[in-house]
Amino acid sequence: MPQSLLRNHILKALSPEDFGLLQPSMHHVELGIKDRLETPYQPIEHVYFPEAGIASVVATLTGGRQSEVGIIGHDGMTGVAIILGQDSSPNETYIQVAGNGWCLPVPSLRVSIAESQSLRDSLLRYAHAFLVQSSRTALVNGHSKIEERLARWLLMVDDRMESNRIYLTHEFLATMLGARRPGVTIALQMLEYRGLIHARRGEITIIDRPGMIKLTHGAYGEEEQRHFGAGRLIVRNRT
Repeated sequence: MPQSLLRNHILKALSPEDFGLLQPSMHHVELGIKDRLETPYQPIEHVYFPEAGIASVVATLTGGRQSEVGIIGHDGMTGVAIILGQDSSPNETYIQVAGNGWCLPVPSLRVSIAESQSLRDSLLRYAHAFLVQSSRTALVNGHSKIEERLARWLLMVDDRMESNRIYLTHEFLATMLGARRPGVTIALQMLEYRGLIHARRGEITIIDRPGMIKLTHGAYGEEEQRHFGAGRLIVRNRT
């Protein structure tokens, strides 16, 4: 596919020369719900550049408690550990909203990075952006109410999707927020009572996006509203 027609921000923002280094080794893949892209402490064999859909980066405590620490859509890529010179990650990465994207073997990525300083710099900028997102998530999870955290998370997923309908179960939301399922159910009911969303089994529709942003009380702020490409910063202003 021509670079100009790609939806992934990283691939689209690369110079033609850097994209040309990656393109011969990339292949298109369908990404199904719960497809595992990275396994904790296991060698990462491929990196993925989503064109559609959402991947979650999830941390797990001893005892099995889990919480999402990052979201990856068409704004980014998996394999930040590889960009930072590591072979594996302590976190799990899997698909939470089905989609598609481009798959690249790690050896090919490493060869390309070694050949091009500009490609390395571009991917490091994305790695920094992803770490900013993760640090913001930690801050919000520690200081915001569950309905504010839920609103922020739904807005971030909405930023990375074409439709304002999000297909997720309450159980899955609880894992993403590191919360108990009853608490998530109550928070969803509160958002629906305020006329911000419409929720039914397995499906959430955002009705009032500006109202959702206001509800977060700053938890969804400037950093959350940015989409980071490989060489540019895209601020999304959607009403």
